[in-house]
Amino acid sequence: MPQGSEQQWAHFLAAMALALVRLSGMVVFAPFFSSTALPLRTKAVFVGAVAYLLAPLAAALPQAQLSLSFSALLGELAVGLVYGLTLTLLTEMMLFAGQIVGMQLSFSAVNLIDPTSSIQTPLLGDLFQLMGSLVIIAAGMDRIVLASLVRSFRVVPLGSYALAPTAALDLVRAAGGIFIAALELAAPVLAATMLVEFAVSMLGKISPQLPVMSLTVPLKTLTGFALLTGALALWPRFIETRFAGLLDMAERLIAAPAAHGLGG
Repeated sequence: MPQGSEQQWAHFLAAMALALVRLSGMVVFAPFFSSTALPLRTKAVFVGAVAYLLAPLAAALPQAQLSLSFSALLGELAVGLVYGLTLTLLTEMMLFAGQIVGMQLSFSAVNLIDPTSSIQTPLLGDLFQLMGSLVIIAAGMDRIVLASLVRSFRVVPLGSYALAPTAALDLVRAAGGIFIAALELAAPVLAATMLVEFAVSMLGKISPQLPVMSLTVPLKTLTGFALLTGALALWPRFIETRFAGLLDMAERLIAAPAAHGLGG
Protein backbone atom coordinates (compact mmCIF):
# COMPACT_ATOMS: atom_id res chain seq x y z
CA MET A 1 0.00 0.00 0.00
CA PRO A 2 2.71 2.55 0.79
CA GLN A 3 4.50 1.74 -2.46
CA GLY A 4 1.24 2.04 -4.42
CA SER A 5 0.45 5.35 -2.78
CA GLU A 6 3.92 6.67 -3.58
CA GLN A 7 3.55 5.59 -7.19
CA GLN A 8 0.17 7.27 -7.51
CA TRP A 9 1.55 10.42 -5.92
CA ALA A 10 4.49 10.40 -8.34
CA HIS A 11 2.13 10.00 -11.31
CA PHE A 12 -0.04 12.84 -10.02
CA LEU A 13 2.93 15.19 -9.65
CA ALA A 14 4.22 14.29 -13.12
CA ALA A 15 0.79 14.86 -14.66
CA MET A 16 0.42 18.16 -12.83
CA ALA A 17 3.86 19.35 -13.98
CA LEU A 18 3.12 18.48 -17.62
CA ALA A 19 -0.32 20.12 -17.48
CA LEU A 20 1.26 23.17 -15.85
CA VAL A 21 3.71 23.52 -18.74
CA ARG A 22 0.94 23.22 -21.33
CA LEU A 23 -1.24 25.82 -19.62
CA SER A 24 1.70 28.18 -19.12
CA GLY A 25 2.52 28.15 -22.83
CA MET A 26 -1.02 29.23 -23.63
CA VAL A 27 -1.21 31.93 -20.93
CA VAL A 28 2.01 33.60 -22.14
CA PHE A 29 0.56 34.61 -25.54
CA ALA A 30 -3.21 34.12 -25.63
CA PRO A 31 -5.38 37.27 -25.65
CA PHE A 32 -6.76 38.40 -22.27
CA PHE A 33 -4.65 35.82 -20.40
CA SER A 34 -1.38 37.45 -21.51
CA SER A 35 -2.48 40.95 -20.50
CA THR A 36 -0.10 42.73 -18.15
CA ALA A 37 -3.17 44.07 -16.34
CA LEU A 38 -3.33 40.66 -14.65
CA PRO A 39 -0.64 40.34 -11.97
CA LEU A 40 1.92 37.58 -12.42
CA ARG A 41 1.00 36.05 -9.06
CA THR A 42 -2.63 35.86 -10.13
CA LYS A 43 -1.64 34.11 -13.34
CA ALA A 44 0.61 31.70 -11.46
CA VAL A 45 -2.11 30.82 -8.96
CA PHE A 46 -4.66 30.41 -11.76
CA VAL A 47 -2.42 28.12 -13.83
CA GLY A 48 -1.43 26.09 -10.77
CA ALA A 49 -5.06 25.65 -9.66
CA VAL A 50 -6.22 24.57 -13.13
CA ALA A 51 -3.28 22.17 -13.49
CA TYR A 52 -4.05 20.69 -10.06
CA LEU A 53 -7.68 20.08 -11.03
CA LEU A 54 -6.84 18.63 -14.46
CA ALA A 55 -3.95 16.40 -13.37
CA PRO A 56 -6.06 13.40 -12.17
CA LEU A 57 -8.25 13.49 -15.30
CA ALA A 58 -5.32 13.87 -17.70
CA ALA A 59 -3.34 11.11 -15.98
CA ALA A 60 -6.27 8.67 -16.24
CA LEU A 61 -6.56 9.06 -20.02
CA PRO A 62 -5.17 6.23 -22.16
CA GLN A 63 -1.79 6.68 -23.86
CA ALA A 64 -0.75 9.32 -21.31
CA GLN A 65 3.00 9.16 -20.77
CA LEU A 66 3.67 10.37 -17.25
CA SER A 67 7.42 10.85 -17.45
CA LEU A 68 9.19 14.15 -16.91
CA SER A 69 11.59 13.88 -19.85
CA PHE A 70 12.90 16.76 -21.90
CA SER A 71 10.93 15.71 -24.98
CA ALA A 72 7.70 15.46 -22.96
CA LEU A 73 8.15 18.91 -21.44
CA LEU A 74 9.03 20.37 -24.84
CA GLY A 75 5.96 18.77 -26.40
CA GLU A 76 3.64 20.15 -23.72
CA LEU A 77 5.16 23.59 -24.12
CA ALA A 78 4.65 23.34 -27.87
CA VAL A 79 0.94 22.54 -27.44
CA GLY A 80 0.44 25.60 -25.24
CA LEU A 81 2.44 27.82 -27.58
CA VAL A 82 0.40 26.66 -30.59
CA TYR A 83 -2.74 27.78 -28.78
CA GLY A 84 -1.24 31.06 -27.59
CA LEU A 85 0.50 32.08 -30.81
CA THR A 86 -2.53 31.21 -32.94
CA LEU A 87 -4.96 33.20 -30.81
CA THR A 88 -2.62 36.19 -30.52
CA LEU A 89 -3.04 36.70 -34.27
CA LEU A 90 -6.38 38.30 -33.40
CA THR A 91 -4.63 40.91 -31.27
CA GLU A 92 -2.17 41.66 -34.06
CA MET A 93 -5.05 41.98 -36.52
CA MET A 94 -6.78 44.53 -34.29
CA LEU A 95 -3.54 46.49 -33.90
CA PHE A 96 -2.94 46.61 -37.65
CA ALA A 97 -6.53 47.67 -38.32
CA GLY A 98 -6.09 50.48 -35.80
CA GLN A 99 -2.92 51.60 -37.60
CA ILE A 100 -4.79 51.76 -40.92
CA VAL A 101 -7.68 53.74 -39.43
CA GLY A 102 -5.27 56.01 -37.53
CA MET A 103 -3.45 56.93 -40.74
CA GLN A 104 -6.74 57.79 -42.44
CA LEU A 105 -7.90 59.89 -39.49
CA SER A 106 -4.55 61.72 -39.24
CA PHE A 107 -3.61 60.10 -35.92
CA SER A 108 -0.56 58.23 -37.22
CA ALA A 109 1.82 60.41 -35.20
CA VAL A 110 -0.05 59.88 -31.90
CA ASN A 111 1.56 56.92 -30.13
CA LEU A 112 1.13 55.38 -26.69
CA ILE A 113 2.99 52.72 -24.73
CA ASP A 114 1.17 49.44 -25.27
CA PRO A 115 0.85 47.76 -21.83
CA THR A 116 0.94 44.31 -23.45
CA SER A 117 4.13 44.62 -25.50
CA SER A 118 5.71 47.67 -23.75
CA ILE A 119 6.38 49.33 -27.10
CA GLN A 120 4.96 52.44 -28.74
CA THR A 121 1.79 51.72 -30.70
CA PRO A 122 -0.71 54.04 -32.44
CA LEU A 123 -3.52 55.47 -30.36
CA LEU A 124 -6.28 53.80 -32.37
CA GLY A 125 -4.33 50.54 -32.36
CA ASP A 126 -4.58 50.44 -28.57
CA LEU A 127 -8.25 51.36 -28.80
CA PHE A 128 -8.95 48.54 -31.24
CA GLN A 129 -7.08 46.04 -29.04
CA LEU A 130 -9.06 47.09 -25.98
CA MET A 131 -12.33 46.78 -27.90
CA GLY A 132 -11.32 43.32 -29.10
CA SER A 133 -10.53 42.20 -25.55
CA LEU A 134 -13.86 43.59 -24.37
CA VAL A 135 -15.72 41.60 -27.04
CA ILE A 136 -13.84 38.41 -26.10
CA ILE A 137 -14.70 38.81 -22.41
CA ALA A 138 -18.31 39.79 -23.06
CA ALA A 139 -18.81 36.81 -25.37
CA GLY A 140 -17.28 34.42 -22.82
CA MET A 141 -14.64 33.27 -25.30
CA ASP A 142 -11.98 33.18 -22.59
CA ARG A 143 -13.91 30.26 -21.07
CA ILE A 144 -14.19 28.65 -24.51
CA VAL A 145 -10.39 28.76 -24.80
CA LEU A 146 -10.01 26.95 -21.49
CA ALA A 147 -12.61 24.36 -22.52
CA SER A 148 -10.75 23.77 -25.79
CA LEU A 149 -7.46 23.40 -23.94
CA VAL A 150 -9.07 20.87 -21.61
CA ARG A 151 -10.29 18.91 -24.64
CA SER A 152 -6.75 18.93 -25.99
CA PHE A 153 -5.71 16.51 -23.22
CA ARG A 154 -7.92 13.89 -24.86
CA VAL A 155 -6.68 14.64 -28.40
CA VAL A 156 -3.04 14.90 -27.33
CA PRO A 157 -2.44 12.92 -24.10
CA LEU A 158 0.23 14.12 -21.72
CA GLY A 159 3.76 13.59 -22.98
CA SER A 160 2.69 12.28 -26.40
CA TYR A 161 2.89 15.39 -28.60
CA ALA A 162 5.38 15.14 -31.44
CA LEU A 163 6.80 18.38 -32.81
CA ALA A 164 6.09 18.83 -36.51
CA PRO A 165 7.39 21.55 -38.88
CA THR A 166 3.97 21.74 -40.57
CA ALA A 167 2.53 23.49 -37.51
CA ALA A 168 5.09 26.29 -37.80
CA LEU A 169 4.45 26.64 -41.54
CA ASP A 170 0.69 26.84 -40.97
CA LEU A 171 1.21 29.54 -38.34
CA VAL A 172 3.30 31.58 -40.77
CA ARG A 173 0.61 31.25 -43.44
CA ALA A 174 -2.06 32.26 -40.94
CA ALA A 175 -0.03 35.33 -40.00
CA GLY A 176 -0.43 36.50 -43.59
CA GLY A 177 -4.18 36.60 -43.04
CA ILE A 178 -3.68 39.41 -40.49
CA PHE A 179 -3.44 41.96 -43.28
CA ILE A 180 -6.59 40.80 -45.08
CA ALA A 181 -8.64 40.64 -41.87
CA ALA A 182 -7.39 44.07 -40.78
CA LEU A 183 -8.36 45.57 -44.14
CA GLU A 184 -11.81 43.99 -43.84
CA LEU A 185 -12.30 45.54 -40.39
CA ALA A 186 -11.02 48.97 -41.47
CA ALA A 187 -12.69 48.90 -44.90
CA PRO A 188 -15.72 51.12 -44.03
CA VAL A 189 -13.58 53.92 -42.60
CA LEU A 190 -10.97 53.49 -45.33
CA ALA A 191 -13.56 53.76 -48.12
CA ALA A 192 -15.38 56.72 -46.55
CA THR A 193 -12.22 58.77 -45.99
CA MET A 194 -11.02 58.06 -49.50
CA LEU A 195 -14.35 59.30 -50.86
CA VAL A 196 -14.00 62.45 -48.76
CA GLU A 197 -10.53 63.05 -50.18
CA PHE A 198 -11.83 62.51 -53.70
CA ALA A 199 -14.79 64.87 -53.15
CA VAL A 200 -12.62 67.63 -51.65
CA SER A 201 -10.08 67.31 -54.47
CA MET A 202 -12.84 67.64 -57.05
CA LEU A 203 -14.12 70.75 -55.27
CA GLY A 204 -10.59 72.11 -55.32
CA LYS A 205 -10.45 71.65 -59.07
CA ILE A 206 -13.79 73.41 -59.49
CA SER A 207 -12.94 76.23 -57.09
CA PRO A 208 -9.16 76.82 -56.83
CA GLN A 209 -9.71 79.38 -54.05
CA LEU A 210 -11.11 76.68 -51.76
CA PRO A 211 -8.70 75.84 -48.87
CA VAL A 212 -8.45 72.16 -49.70
CA MET A 213 -5.74 71.33 -47.16
CA SER A 214 -7.67 72.98 -44.35
CA LEU A 215 -10.87 71.09 -45.16
CA THR A 216 -9.53 67.61 -45.87
CA VAL A 217 -8.25 66.69 -42.41
CA PRO A 218 -11.31 67.74 -40.32
CA LEU A 219 -13.77 66.30 -42.85
CA LYS A 220 -11.91 62.99 -42.96
CA THR A 221 -11.72 62.85 -39.16
CA LEU A 222 -15.40 63.63 -38.59
CA THR A 223 -16.57 61.26 -41.32
CA GLY A 224 -14.26 58.48 -40.13
CA PHE A 225 -15.33 58.74 -36.49
CA ALA A 226 -19.01 58.82 -37.45
CA LEU A 227 -18.65 55.71 -39.60
CA LEU A 228 -16.46 53.98 -37.02
CA THR A 229 -19.12 54.55 -34.36
CA GLY A 230 -21.78 53.02 -36.60
CA ALA A 231 -19.54 50.08 -37.53
CA LEU A 232 -19.04 49.11 -33.87
CA ALA A 233 -22.35 47.22 -34.03
CA LEU A 234 -20.74 44.78 -36.48
CA TRP A 235 -17.57 44.23 -34.45
CA PRO A 236 -18.81 41.52 -32.05
CA ARG A 237 -19.81 39.12 -34.81
CA PHE A 238 -16.64 39.84 -36.81
CA ILE A 239 -14.32 39.32 -33.84
CA GLU A 240 -16.15 36.25 -32.58
CA THR A 241 -16.00 34.67 -36.04
CA ARG A 242 -12.28 35.35 -36.38
CA PHE A 243 -11.56 34.14 -32.85
CA ALA A 244 -13.53 30.93 -33.39
CA GLY A 245 -11.69 30.32 -36.65
CA LEU A 246 -8.31 30.76 -34.97
CA LEU A 247 -9.33 28.44 -32.15
CA ASP A 248 -10.41 25.78 -34.66
CA MET A 249 -7.07 26.17 -36.44
CA ALA A 250 -5.18 25.70 -33.16
CA GLU A 251 -7.11 22.49 -32.49
CA ARG A 252 -6.30 21.21 -35.98
CA LEU A 253 -2.61 22.05 -35.60
CA ILE A 254 -2.22 20.00 -32.44
CA ALA A 255 -4.46 17.17 -33.70
CA ALA A 256 -2.61 16.63 -36.99
CA PRO A 257 0.79 15.59 -35.49
CA ALA A 258 -1.04 13.51 -32.86
CA ALA A 259 -3.01 11.62 -35.50
CA HIS A 260 0.16 11.10 -37.55
CA GLY A 261 1.95 9.73 -34.52
CA LEU A 262 -0.87 7.36 -33.67
CA GLY A 263 -1.08 6.24 -37.25
CA GLY A 264 2.63 5.58 -37.38
